[in-house]
Amino acid sequence: MTTIISIALSYLATVAFGILINIPRKALHSCGLVGAFGWAIYLAIKAITFGVMLANVCSAFAIGIGAMMAAQRHRMPMILFNIPSLVPLVPGGQAYRAVQNFALGNNDLAIEYLIQVTMIAAAIAMGFLVAEIIAQAYFKFWTKQKR
Repeated sequence: MTTIISIALSYLATVAFGILINIPRKALHSCGLVGAFGWAIYLAIKAITFGVMLANVCSAFAIGIGAMMAAQRHRMPMILFNIPSLVPLVPGGQAYRAVQNFALGNNDLAIEYLIQVTMIAAAIAMGFLVAEIIAQAYFKFWTKQKR
């Protein structure tokens, strides 16, 4: 039950962030679905492998592919779906703990959290990179087929 609530809240967080950054209304629902799908992939992979990095890579990849499909459906740029859908994956808790421990003078623990933040951000970037490469190859293939 907590998984379903978590996925529903990730949908709401994605839509709320989309509203904050002025995503067009007709794209908000698809944006929320992409974010919830990405979070569901994250939870599934994390439960299977117990690894946060692999879960972030796979989730970012799923968001990238979902954003590509939503962008085609709505005839809008992919970035409108990518950015809000990332909100559930952002390592805000670790970043907060890093700053908190720096302020308290626990530099070793703070650096550990900072390394976690950097690794998670790199994993998300890697997932997006792979999704973008596949999207570019897909579009290139279909434009050649249409000619």
